[in-house]
Amino acid sequence: MSLSILKLVSVAMAAATVPVGLSIQAVGGHRQSDPVAMTTLLPGAITYPMPGEFLKGGRPQGNPRLERQLDKPLEIMTYQVSVGDYAACVAAGGCQPPQETRAVPSDAPVTGVSYLDADAYARWYSEVTGDHWRLPSDEEWAFAAAERFAGEFEGVEDDANNPARRWLTSYKAEVELKIKPDPLPRSRGSFGVNSRGLADFSGNVWEWTSTCYVRTTLAADGSGVASSVDNCGVHVLEGRHRAYMSNFVSDGKSGGCAVGTPPDNLGFRLIRDHAGWANQIFSWLGIA
Repeated sequence: MSLSILKLVSVAMAAATVPVGLSIQAVGGHRQSDPVAMTTLLPGAITYPMPGEFLKGGRPQGNPRLERQLDKPLEIMTYQVSVGDYAACVAAGGCQPPQETRAVPSDAPVTGVSYLDADAYARWYSEVTGDHWRLPSDEEWAFAAAERFAGEFEGVEDDANNPARRWLTSYKAEVELKIKPDPLPRSRGSFGVNSRGLADFSGNVWEWTSTCYVRTTLAADGSGVASSVDNCGVHVLEGRHRAYMSNFVSDGKSGGCAVGTPPDNLGFRLIRDHAGWANQIFSWLGIA
């Protein structure tokens, strides 16, 4: 393959928003067209703080920063799943109604949804479209968010007699950002796009990821990990800061675990694993 052809294909695939026509089986057997804006990101690397809790000698530690390599293109929804999108799943019996009682625009992100709700929508959407849809992992979300990724609010205090000071310092760091509560979900696009052409990252909706909460004990001699315990009853949320919530929680202010102020709203966007024409192109390029 010539270098010029490869460059043309790479530019075309990296060109942010691509409306993808999907056909969904609606209630009553009628089919309806559902154009979903997608963005395809080429492979790349990211260095970011690992999610979870890290301890050494029983004391909290800063989250290690590791470099991760995404070896395949990432096809992700440009916007979060909307109220209208989710309503179709509810009408079809594939999802539970969201725990959101306020009147919001149909194109606003669906909120009041738990991890279990988001996962149910992904499974339903996969079934009706014939493609495989899933929640992004935490590192995939961070890669897609680019400069909008905030990660942990970490304290710098290391007082052996008072480990709670690290948490208090983290809380103070967030408060100093002067982020005011913003509880009402806004129409899509209200928070603009990032450098990758993806919209509304780190707005007033935190997004569920597929990454489980992990409690890691680091070796006392600094040689690595002594032990690690996954808790997949709790998943990572990303937004204005990283948070951790129990799978059944649909309102960030009512439960779960978050540093500083709790998330205003819980929503999600999905990744589509490569299929059809995209899979053929990626195979041809040798990157599928």
